[in-house]
Amino acid sequence: MESEQLYQRGYCRNSYNSIASASSDEELLDGAGVIMDFHTTEDDNLLDGDATSPGSNYAMSNGGGAASSSTHLLDFLEEPIPGVGTYDDFHTIDWVREKCKDRERHRKINSKKKESAWEFTKSLYDAWSGWLVVTLTGLASGALAGLIDIAADWMNDLKEGVCLSAMWFNHEQCCWTSNETTFAERDKCPQWKSWAELILGQAEGPGSYIMNYFMYIYWALSFAFLAVCLVKVFAPYACGSGIPEIKTILSGFIIRGYLGKWTLMIKTITLVLAVASGLSLGKEGPLVHVACCCGNIFSYLFPKYSKNEAKKREVLSAASAAGVSVAFGAPIGGVLFSLEEVSYYFPLKTLWRSFFAALVAAFVLRSINPFGNSRLVLFYVEYHTPWYLFELIPFILLGVFGGLWGAFFIRANIAWCRRRKSTRFGKYPVLEVILVAAITAIVAFPNPYTRQNTSELIKELFTDCGPLETSQLCKYRSQMNGSKAFTDDPNQPAEPGVYSAMWQLCLALIFKIIMTIFTFGLKVPSGLFIPSMAIGAIAGRIVGIAVEQLAYYHHDWFLFKEWCEVGADCITPGLYAMVGAAACLGGVTRMTVSLVVIVFELTGGLEYIVPLMAAVMTSKWVGDAFGREGIYEAHIRLNGYPFLDAKEEFTHTTLAREVMRPRRNDPPLAVLTQDDLTVEELQSVINETSYNGFPVIVSKESQRLVGFALRRDITIAIENARRKQEGILLNSRVYFTQHAPSLPADSPRPLKLRSILDMSPFTVTDHTPMEIVVDIFRKLGLRQCLVTHNGIVLGIITKKNILEHLEELKQHTEPLATSWYYHKKRHPPSHGANGKPRSRVHHVQLIRSFQDGWGGGGTGSEEEEEEEEEVVCLLNGSSL
Repeated sequence: MESEQLYQRGYCRNSYNSIASASSDEELLDGAGVIMDFHTTEDDNLLDGDATSPGSNYAMSNGGGAASSSTHLLDFLEEPIPGVGTYDDFHTIDWVREKCKDRERHRKINSKKKESAWEFTKSLYDAWSGWLVVTLTGLASGALAGLIDIAADWMNDLKEGVCLSAMWFNHEQCCWTSNETTFAERDKCPQWKSWAELILGQAEGPGSYIMNYFMYIYWALSFAFLAVCLVKVFAPYACGSGIPEIKTILSGFIIRGYLGKWTLMIKTITLVLAVASGLSLGKEGPLVHVACCCGNIFSYLFPKYSKNEAKKREVLSAASAAGVSVAFGAPIGGVLFSLEEVSYYFPLKTLWRSFFAALVAAFVLRSINPFGNSRLVLFYVEYHTPWYLFELIPFILLGVFGGLWGAFFIRANIAWCRRRKSTRFGKYPVLEVILVAAITAIVAFPNPYTRQNTSELIKELFTDCGPLETSQLCKYRSQMNGSKAFTDDPNQPAEPGVYSAMWQLCLALIFKIIMTIFTFGLKVPSGLFIPSMAIGAIAGRIVGIAVEQLAYYHHDWFLFKEWCEVGADCITPGLYAMVGAAACLGGVTRMTVSLVVIVFELTGGLEYIVPLMAAVMTSKWVGDAFGREGIYEAHIRLNGYPFLDAKEEFTHTTLAREVMRPRRNDPPLAVLTQDDLTVEELQSVINETSYNGFPVIVSKESQRLVGFALRRDITIAIENARRKQEGILLNSRVYFTQHAPSLPADSPRPLKLRSILDMSPFTVTDHTPMEIVVDIFRKLGLRQCLVTHNGIVLGIITKKNILEHLEELKQHTEPLATSWYYHKKRHPPSHGANGKPRSRVHHVQLIRSFQDGWGGGGTGSEEEEEEEEEVVCLLNGSSL
């Protein structure tokens, strides 16, 4: 409805239909210094450079305003010009314009579908193209996820040995067909040889341990080195998790190449290598990036999405849902993750398509069955023991631990990443990766809980102990539940194996905490979901074992005697591990609903939703007490991406005029008149300024706002007019009105530029609270809005100005506001503050003048404050 109203008002017809290769909001005005800091100087040039810099692609599209046949005015908009509707790198899209373009395209298709069978077929293809692209995205995401899972498992086992009968089998697959495998030692078979057995010919002894230790380090360093080299040489965008950049792209930012085919190929390969190297990272976060790359590539097959950046982001939202679906085997959780965490614009049809994409991706992964357990993830578990009300206390304590861990990790990781950017150490990414991989491998090998793959560790921690389990964590269970334990001595202690496992888990917890801080942010694909879940699972398992031992030895306490009988299975330590994993992941990412759904989809039951909700909400509350930003928002701010977080509340009392440009000491705002400029004067304004947008006013005498014209559109219009029509001279009159002004008979042919004029630019008054302005930018996806006073344009606010302002406010503990009163002088608009008529000039500027003695400083109730008067001053000294 909104876009249709804008269309009827001429928004599309007279303005954005002609916007080409749109300029970034950062370039619309040359304001004060930039607070946001992009990675490279190249990015800074793209954001803040002059619009006339080499390499700018100017283009122009069709617009309204037909040429007048009486004056034979130029209509140079008949042919489509290459580059129309595209954006440069590191630019922000115009959501309203893109939505309007899609409405116009849809209206055109509907008007033609009854003309012929071919047009009707085209309309059907257009209607089903959205479902086709998400189907292809789901198929590709599921297939790549299965390939990554299989390859990562094989390469991870390659660090310990090799299967002689079939080198492409991992350890578990190698022993499946062996007839010499015993139940107690089902991981040992003659077909599988460790490196010590192959090289030294012996499986036991100090020499074999040292050889296995050396080969483990060798393979870990080899995989890490190969991964970082591939990323550095072929696809620098393949590093990291990708979710911060995905969030920024979905908010409307353009990062060319981030979702390209090279990034997809290199990220898929290096993700396998990075996971196999044993670094404290996971593949679940990067799988979202991989799925979004698939969605972006397939969207170019359909013009509906390839030519509209806003529509393309609907596909990317569905792709992110598919990525989480294959990462955790949680299709519903993937949809909620896309809605809660990454998407900026999520209409209802995107919800349906996201659900379908997640369904297709999960189906494909289930068909591949990469783990051989008929499940979508390695650590799928099912619990059958109910939980009791008393257990909410340790569950909430795990939530507190998760919140504290999340707050600590965010601060420590951001501090390290900032140090990496500001020191010479960040210039050697290969050396950093090799160093971290070496430390990880050397420390991890002696501890069996850190040596194994992190997903396998989570599986072991989640699994409930039973008679078939041979883990060290379950040895005490066989003794406690055996007949001897309850007939001879009910207070018999657990075996030494469980205490050894507890100590090893404590050391593994410390190791994971330290190494995850230094690993996340390396120049290799690195996810954060699995390391965070591993830390929480370790802590939860330790707490679960402690509570279980407490219930076993003190079953007569009032906490246990009502529901925990001697010899009964009262406590499930694996459930504590699962709750701890959810709490720690929630503390780092600040996810709530989607995280609970993802975890309960892992368990296959709804009985444990209440413990999960209690732990996750406690984790979020504790984490928010130290800072409301999650790890992804923190990295967005660290990298300087122009992202307005919809979750962040604006509580300050600043006004639009305090944020707009130009400020007091800045050059005045350059404006254009609608019908009394010549081509030479217009080119002079363009050459002498670096602004990428110009408000158009009525005249020098009446500076009322007419519209807004982009610099690149003006340049394109003049070039096309000179190329396609004779008679356009330097002294030709330029006008933005519907009809040509009255000109002498001997005047050269005028140039009509109404078609490139935005007739309905978004405007706010100078007294609009910034809280409302920020809301407008967030909900409408604006790039800029004009600030007016009684219809007279005073300045401009861009998205970059808002981000700078928010950054300034974060550096102060108190809101940046002044307690003053505004009283407008009761004079007509044509008169100044002194009641005298005012003259008009080209430029306007807002200043504030304070009367002497303002503020008083007294505290008595009878003492009055002086009023502050705001004056809009023109260049000749007169005021409004």
